[in-house]
Amino acid sequence: MSPIALNVNGKAQSVDADPQTPLLWVLRDNLNLTGTKFGCGRGFCSACTVHVNGRATRSCITPLSTVQGKRVTTIEGLSPDRNHLSAVQQAWIAEQVPQCGYCQSGFIMAAAELLARKPQPTDDDINEALSGNLCRCGTYVRIRRAIHRAAEISRADVARVAKGELA
Repeated sequence: MSPIALNVNGKAQSVDADPQTPLLWVLRDNLNLTGTKFGCGRGFCSACTVHVNGRATRSCITPLSTVQGKRVTTIEGLSPDRNHLSAVQQAWIAEQVPQCGYCQSGFIMAAAELLARKPQPTDDDINEALSGNLCRCGTYVRIRRAIHRAAEISRADVARVAKGELA
């Protein structure tokens, strides 16, 4: 078995693992990126959502071999550091979304992908984008508010960049 080359959170990685190993276990066990959670193991709950080439992907059912040479982004890679959170992460905190928090990294990753595609999503857009994500605590109303707030934060940041207020 030869090493598999990956790009995870902008860093080149080489992993010695069976090509059929689910990406989730490679991230958690081989690369120690534990923000991506194991929920159902069948792709139904979306707690394991990561981005592969910018698209929300359920890592528990994605074989390692299918991501070789692709960009993988986990919740740890969504923002450059703890002092510069993404708009979605800022909104999640402001809206106090999590209760137990177990499913939240999957929701955040799905929301980030939605906002990258649709900077001003409607409630219907949000419902569609998050239709596979499950939250046992029922924080769906706060999640929707947080996504709308993240869109506002992103628009405000774009306006400040245009005015030269942000580098």
